[in-house]
Amino acid sequence: MKAITLQTYGGPQVAQLQLDVPKPQLLAGHVLIKVACAGINFMDIHTRQGKYAQSTTYPVRLPCTLGMEGAGVVVEVGEGVDHLAMGDRVAWCIAWGAYAEYALVPAAKVAQIPNAIAFDQAAAAMFQGCTAHYLIDDVARLGAGSTCLVHAASGSIGQLLVQMARHLGATVFATASTAEKCAIARERGAHQAWLYDDGRFADRALQVTNGRGVDVVFDSLGKSTLRGSFRACRTRGLIVNYGNVSGSLTDLDPIELGEAGSLFLTRPRLADHMADGATVQRRANAVFAAMLEGALTVEIEGHYTLETVQQVHARIEARQQIGKAVLWVDRGLH
Repeated sequence: MKAITLQTYGGPQVAQLQLDVPKPQLLAGHVLIKVACAGINFMDIHTRQGKYAQSTTYPVRLPCTLGMEGAGVVVEVGEGVDHLAMGDRVAWCIAWGAYAEYALVPAAKVAQIPNAIAFDQAAAAMFQGCTAHYLIDDVARLGAGSTCLVHAASGSIGQLLVQMARHLGATVFATASTAEKCAIARERGAHQAWLYDDGRFADRALQVTNGRGVDVVFDSLGKSTLRGSFRACRTRGLIVNYGNVSGSLTDLDPIELGEAGSLFLTRPRLADHMADGATVQRRANAVFAAMLEGALTVEIEGHYTLETVQQVHARIEARQQIGKAVLWVDRGLH
């Protein structure tokens, strides 16, 4: 089968298209999926760069097949799997091997998808949709009357956070790096959107909340914004640092959280909030239902093929795109 494999870590050139990779052998507790589409994520970039080489949460090791999100059809069912059957339309995330014609996936990470959701939509929505869902539903527990600030709100997860929070009745403020990206955040439902402005976004947050600060800050940037996020948050508020795009804040003294107003700081990961098949299906159901209701829009920036992975990775690494991209692996599946 065709697959994009890694034999070593490095730049886009190490993501090699192989034409004769053996099809995965079925294991107990797993399903073999004929892949229709694979999502393209920064986690794929990080995998290729070696950032998960020592991770225990995401234990992907060399050699491996890239791609931690996909959608397709179950073609074989392993021993002990009783909630999935051959022919089921499914999607999954945080299980590697999606950049290939076939993927062997633990059944507990697989969700069935409605017939009304196309494979490319499912592949674009599974990882980032479930991420936004657990951040809002489990970690922040937002609801009507809550206030939140979403950094990088024009990015794929940022757009979903804005939409989900607004749908729940929260007041949503957003930040982005350009006026154009701020406009995207407002289009998705943000009440106001501001530039980062070297941390002065915190002043804006305090101004619009009459000095109180927001209840929750969703911070995917890390080093460049985290201390500003502390200032933007209310006393005993919550900072959700779910990414470190600008780098890690390595000199943080916990006393800063006390000085900033007895803040709560968490660094969650999706894997700990997708612990079993029932949870995976519940999150996927919530995301797909919101999409079908029109309450959640998942933009697909572009459709690509396995043959173009190196070029797509290079563009993503250079941060030249905002939205989600997917790989078409088999257009014949429906």
